[in-house]
Amino acid sequence: MNHDSRNSAGEAKISFRFLKREWRKPYVTRQEIAIFTEGLLNANQMNNLDCGGKGPAGRFKIGKAVAYPVDGLISWLESRTRI
Repeated sequence: MNHDSRNSAGEAKISFRFLKREWRKPYVTRQEIAIFTEGLLNANQMNNLDCGGKGPAGRFKIGKAVAYPVDGLISWLESRTRI
């Protein structure tokens, strides 16, 4: 399956939209991030990125759990990916 696309400048980009089709919830908890990204990121990396203000926008907390909306997380992944 080809997950490549081009942005407005004609640069090759990787699409992570396929991850949404396989995920059954509208959010991903920080503890699930390694499962969602198939090992590309882990909870500690996301914590560090969030603390540095470089994590995905839209994160929210329920009690002590941190979660990210799936669409925002995918957009953030795509914005940080280069071929």
